[in-house]
Amino acid sequence: MAPTPMMQQYFQVKSEYLDAFLFFRLGDFYELFYDDAIKASQLLEITLTARGGSGDDRIPMCGVPHHAAKNYIDQLILKGHKVAICEQVEDPKMTKGVVKREVVRLITPGTHTEGKSVDSKSNVFLAAADELSDGFALSYVDISTGESTATYIMGTEKALLQELRSLSIRELVVSEQLFVLLTEEEQDLVLSIETMEDAYKMDASLTVDCPEDLQTSCHRLMTYIARTQKQSLDHIQSFSYKENTQLLSIDFHSKRNLELLQSIRGNETKGTLLWLLDETMTAMGSRKLKQWLHQPLANKRMIEERQQMVEALIEQYFVRVELQGLLKEVYDLERLSGRIAFGSASGRDLAQLRSSLEKVPMLIEELANSGDTALHEFGEKLDRCVEVCELLQAISENPPLSSKEGGVIRDGFHEKLDEFRDASRNGKDWIAELEQKERKLTGIKSLKIGYNRIFGYYIEISKANMHLADLERYDRKQTLANAERYTTPELKEKEALILTAEEESLALEYNLFVAIRDEVKQYISRIQRLASSLSGLDVFLSFANVAEKYRFVKPDFNDTNEISIIEGRHPVVEKMLNKQQYVPNDCVLAENQNMLLITGPNMSGKSTYMRQVALTIVLAQIGSYVPAESANLPIVDQIFTRIGAADDLVSGQSTFMVEMLESQYAITHATKNSLLLFDEIGRGTSTYDGMALAQSMIEYIHREIGANTLFSTHYHELTALENSLEKLHNVHVAAMEQSGKVVFLHKVKKGPADKSYGIHVAELANLPEPILARARELLKTFEQDKKQQPKTIEQLSFFDEADTEKDEILQTIKDVQVSSMTPLQALQMINDLQEKLNQ
Repeated sequence: MAPTPMMQQYFQVKSEYLDAFLFFRLGDFYELFYDDAIKASQLLEITLTARGGSGDDRIPMCGVPHHAAKNYIDQLILKGHKVAICEQVEDPKMTKGVVKREVVRLITPGTHTEGKSVDSKSNVFLAAADELSDGFALSYVDISTGESTATYIMGTEKALLQELRSLSIRELVVSEQLFVLLTEEEQDLVLSIETMEDAYKMDASLTVDCPEDLQTSCHRLMTYIARTQKQSLDHIQSFSYKENTQLLSIDFHSKRNLELLQSIRGNETKGTLLWLLDETMTAMGSRKLKQWLHQPLANKRMIEERQQMVEALIEQYFVRVELQGLLKEVYDLERLSGRIAFGSASGRDLAQLRSSLEKVPMLIEELANSGDTALHEFGEKLDRCVEVCELLQAISENPPLSSKEGGVIRDGFHEKLDEFRDASRNGKDWIAELEQKERKLTGIKSLKIGYNRIFGYYIEISKANMHLADLERYDRKQTLANAERYTTPELKEKEALILTAEEESLALEYNLFVAIRDEVKQYISRIQRLASSLSGLDVFLSFANVAEKYRFVKPDFNDTNEISIIEGRHPVVEKMLNKQQYVPNDCVLAENQNMLLITGPNMSGKSTYMRQVALTIVLAQIGSYVPAESANLPIVDQIFTRIGAADDLVSGQSTFMVEMLESQYAITHATKNSLLLFDEIGRGTSTYDGMALAQSMIEYIHREIGANTLFSTHYHELTALENSLEKLHNVHVAAMEQSGKVVFLHKVKKGPADKSYGIHVAELANLPEPILARARELLKTFEQDKKQQPKTIEQLSFFDEADTEKDEILQTIKDVQVSSMTPLQALQMINDLQEKLNQ
């Protein structure tokens, strides 16, 4: 059966959006057909029907009401799909034949910026990447706020994917070649191809700060946005580019291990550094804080400028309170700017913009009156946007949600509009008077004059009261089950005047609103600069609040690599403990002693101690105060952590392999200005292998890198390294026995741990008593002769002793000088031996 003209139109549109669900507008519904309908009915749990023909000719279809479409689109985007919105672009009343339809927007995981699933406090970034000789060019944009960034990612595609995960990017725009490469690597990321055949004519100012080899990525991204959004992109800001030397680099695994933005336990915010610091008043302030945590500074001057603002706000308590009160009434200027640029801003959005801008003079005054030079200078740089405020005076105080239903423009702004409104209001007053008059004439108290769009104004009389009315005065208009509806010549005449006035009023008012909205567009860049300043002020206020509440101090910076943290604390753990006492600890690393080998029982606090040092560095380099009695710190260029152990089941990698890969990344990228944290290296393999690798790594870092390093271990044999490595120093986390029970003191002291408390920890975990008793017996036996290992716990051998070839492999292992090998050489040797065994 030949397709109808409407279905021909559908096929034509669908052919251009094969990778998306096509929401095809038919009247008050969006309809989906064929495979789209079958898949959507399952994903959205809506009824699948069919239309036209019979048997195999019937077309599968399903639909959603246009007024409820946002919720359904939300669900599809959350599941990683794209949705093309196809609207009627002609008035059906003015068209003969099939109404013209076009896709007005393609909504994707990276361009979905509104809906219940979108967190107002988080950026939604869309990214593009291009391959370079030594890595990738990466650019990303939040199209709701216009924020744009370009950067280099050095290394393989895994480094690129880690950065994308760190930024919570769900969609990446790539070339066809890169699409093939990344499809094999990543399943959760939505990959979109942009061939650049019809490239976007990008203003050169957008990439003026970017090196040339980053600009292709920016151009690819802008072309994709223009092609999918089909709207003005005037609000997209110039791509910001900062050299890596200006930023503290923290790789994806380290951000996860330190729980900067997401908790390891449940991928939630509670229990993270963000959770502790975020006392911002605005959504844009919260987003700014996340950006600062994602990219701390490595520029001393810029850090100290932030510190100066925080210090001033701590000292000016009453100013701080007033500023936060004012910021609480400021709406999300960044996303309001985006909606204005897209032409989707409502009257209510413009009223919120006006209300926010009216707070700016008060903020400036408060900053000026503070008496602090830094605050005063900050206030002087704020743009009052006076022209925008004046323009928005035309908007009423409380506009409705819809901008097409009237009530958006205030009375007195436009003379003709006031005339139409007056005619409409007077007409309605006349209707109310007519209703009272008819009730008196007929004596029917329930008589009413109503209105609907189909029949217009009518006089309604219930059938029980029909005998009281003089029906010769009325013309019947509609019959209901229990009433009759009438009109009169007088009512007809007034109806025409009222409806004409209302129609003219709504049309004129909407045109005035659109003209004002379009005029505001020319000020978007100024509003965005103001938003950036206000969001920064919001973060400074949050830092000041947190510093005062949790007794943080201002850190000093030195030009060496020395770390001196006196009475340092883990800020998040301290907050979680609530009123319990947190045990503070010092961490002092000097040029001639910059490695700490940390021993002590499980649960004693080794990992917490290591993390608190790293978090102190991060806090200092975002411009915040730090949790300590005093802190003197270097400017760190990179932080690497290898904390915790987990199998990577997706890629089939064991705990030990994950541990080795993360260690390899840290060791090969670290410099002498980096901070390295290694927790229990080698525990994923046999005792001797693990100990050998741990010692080899310590020696390599000591000899080749020279970075500040905290290295915790259960291998007490490694504490002897203090005698041979001049920069290594032993410390331990103290514990004591009391009435046969272990008591963790959580205090870091000099020297190695003198005793292991493994069985006591097992007792705390409520292991069955028979197991604990047997473990105590075995421990006494083992301690009687430490030199001889019990036969019952011999290390398993891979080899048959009678096999000559395998004897050679054993001899190779026996002869190798582990202490002179790098970690990479050790891994290579293990790989070579495995290959020999598998032959």
